[in-house]
Amino acid sequence: MKKIMIYLALMLCITVAATAQQSEVFVTKGFAIKGYDPVAFYTQSKAVHGYDSLAYKWNTATWLFASDSNRIAFAQNPQKYAPQYGGYCAYGVATNHKAPTETDTWTILNNKLYFNYNSKVKTEWTKQQDALIQKADTNWVAIKNAE
Repeated sequence: MKKIMIYLALMLCITVAATAQQSEVFVTKGFAIKGYDPVAFYTQSKAVHGYDSLAYKWNTATWLFASDSNRIAFAQNPQKYAPQYGGYCAYGVATNHKAPTETDTWTILNNKLYFNYNSKVKTEWTKQQDALIQKADTNWVAIKNAE
């Protein structure tokens, strides 16, 4: 029974990893960055959930916004507001793989939005952000469209 449980857990991990790596943008439940408004991280300095009625399609993903002005700002310059590495974990990309993220791990550094897998990973990422960003920027070119 123990071997079966280990096997099932392993299969679940493989399935989750494969699913997380299929898109250039981290999408869950049909929305980029779990339906949070990417502009609000810059303008309100917090995670704000967007509304289905204020959706915008960009880069094969649906983005939600908390206000029409945020939706318009994003539509005019999505590269300014979209998270780095498609919203995947910055630390993960630095180590050459895509990993899902938690919205409460966000950081804006040099006017760029980053997310991490969880708070523990964010703590490690914060210790060496500059070096990890350089690695992630290089790695992203090769893995952003990887399946």
